[in-house]
Amino acid sequence: MERVAVCPGSFDPVTYGHIDIIRRASKLFDKVIVAVSVNSQKNTSFSVEERVDMIKKVTADFDNIEVDICTGLLAEYCKKLNASAIVKGLRAVSDFEYEFQQALANKTLYPQGETVFLITRAENMYLSSSVVKEIARYGGDISSLVPKEILDEIVARLVKNI
Repeated sequence: MERVAVCPGSFDPVTYGHIDIIRRASKLFDKVIVAVSVNSQKNTSFSVEERVDMIKKVTADFDNIEVDICTGLLAEYCKKLNASAIVKGLRAVSDFEYEFQQALANKTLYPQGETVFLITRAENMYLSSSVVKEIARYGGDISSLVPKEILDEIVARLVKNI
């Protein structure tokens, strides 16, 4: 039986931290579906289609990665795919508190699925899409934070004329 994991997130934009978690998950599972979440409560800088395209560009060399859009409840999405796990990256204790609640809710809605937490690498502990966007908006160098395949796209969208 194929072990399928879902790695959800907004990925607005995808960072080296995200890529690290996706890469490590791809070694643990037969197939990893990177699920780009649509959340009407979030004001994103990139459309869901742009985010999917960026992730496809930076995961093109992965053999067992698919990229998809998740528009509803994550648990229902996982149930539809018969996924065995949800993979989440954790940077700090504050991430754990929120993700722990989400894991319990998902387990209630989809008892067959497990949530797997992967701890970020030390060099990515501060890294988030929000940090990337803030640095880019003010013309800072984000080349060490995001893959080169999408760097120009991110800079073109986010850099303010100050």
